[in-house]
Amino acid sequence: MKNIRIAGALIIMVLFATRLSAQGTDKGQQLVVPLSQPGKAYKLNVGLVTGSITVTGYEGKDVIIDVQSDDDDGAKMKVNEGGMHRLSSGGSVDIQADENNNQVNVHGGDGRKPANLVIKVPQNDATLKLHTVNRGNIMVSNVNGELEVMNVNGYIKLTNISGSVVANTVNGKVEVTFKTIDPKAAMAFSTLNGNVDVTFPATFKANVKLKSDRGDIYTDFDVVTEQRKPSVTHNTSSGMTSLKIEDWVYGKINGGGPEIMMKNMNGSIYIRKAK
Repeated sequence: MKNIRIAGALIIMVLFATRLSAQGTDKGQQLVVPLSQPGKAYKLNVGLVTGSITVTGYEGKDVIIDVQSDDDDGAKMKVNEGGMHRLSSGGSVDIQADENNNQVNVHGGDGRKPANLVIKVPQNDATLKLHTVNRGNIMVSNVNGELEVMNVNGYIKLTNISGSVVANTVNGKVEVTFKTIDPKAAMAFSTLNGNVDVTFPATFKANVKLKSDRGDIYTDFDVVTEQRKPSVTHNTSSGMTSLKIEDWVYGKINGGGPEIMMKNMNGSIYIRKAK
């Protein structure tokens, strides 16, 4: 296993079997992670507490990670109540990465200082799991494979994707554009506050399950809708029974296929046909 830790300007490299290289850039630190089996399917797991994640597919064999600190407070002097100037906000960007058998794990950050990651990945088949919580968005483009993308306070934007996607955030939009899709994969797209906007190829086949509590649902596909009674969920606790009625829209696109779920509360849902 190969492991590296980036903490501010300090870089610690531990090498096992294969070389890792890291170097400074004008924006931060860059880490080049060679895969154990270049050219074959790989996995990338990225988890942050605070910051953005940008992943782009490129014609290369290594995973290249640029670590950028977004600390505006540290760049300016602040005046405290006692009239003293703060020269630094303290702390450092603390990111760790390791590679083992074509799986790359990237994580770190204590939440005090955003760590924005800009990552280049090979365009061969990949399994990507990306997660951040605060002060960050997740953007992915030109990637082929299986994507699981989770955010809390930020949007998700996936462009020119080939494969399948599960994408969920709480405060932000979910916007996805597919180049091609896995015809057998079920997918899900949801947010609490924001639009869900997904563009599929014209030949897209699916059984859709849709719900927008305070918005509308739009599509330029021909959807054959199904009439179903709203489901009633019973929840009994402390001697009381609560009833929850869930009213979903069900339908088939191009004769039907795997289930595609889209859901939000405050916003609309758009199912677009690629031109």
